[in-house]
Amino acid sequence: MKIASTEEILEEAKAGRLFILADDERRENEGDFICPAQFAGPEAINFMITHGRGLVCLALEKVRVEALELPMMTQKNGSRFQTPFTVSIEAREGTTTGISVFERAHTIATAIDPEKGPQDIITPGHVFPLMARDGGVLHRAGHTEAGVDVARLAGLTPAAVLCEILNEDGHMARLPDLLAIGERHGLKVGTVADLIDYRT
Repeated sequence: MKIASTEEILEEAKAGRLFILADDERRENEGDFICPAQFAGPEAINFMITHGRGLVCLALEKVRVEALELPMMTQKNGSRFQTPFTVSIEAREGTTTGISVFERAHTIATAIDPEKGPQDIITPGHVFPLMARDGGVLHRAGHTEAGVDVARLAGLTPAAVLCEILNEDGHMARLPDLLAIGERHGLKVGTVADLIDYRT
């Protein structure tokens, strides 16, 4: 299976299909399942949890994080790549424990709805927002920024649901593994590097 171009990835996003993006092998050297947030229903989230095995996160633009009044998880970010987690969230209405794929999908839909605000969200919860850096992958070459950039470039709500991909043995899936996983599930595999090239 060959690596897909950014143009192909954008077509997948527009169609509401999941895709895989791999970052640079000198960075995290990891791949994420990514779905434009407006299409991230229960089925997509269940697929990510089952086949990705990583943490399901919601990448948002800074302006949306601020609109929801979400504080950052920590004021002193010591993670290697400055992963920009906010506090975790739940939808105030329509959830019980919040952990089911149906309730996580509902929380995501609430968080990206421009008609909803901080009064519609509670913390903590079972959805983990990430704040994308302004300027996207041109300023930080992470999956967070890549997911938001792809959604925006596809003409969609600039938000994406991400899940890191682990192999069945629990180790991180690297590019050869990601290509095999993509082929197995009929998903396109692109790279953050190509997205950066596309934007420059």
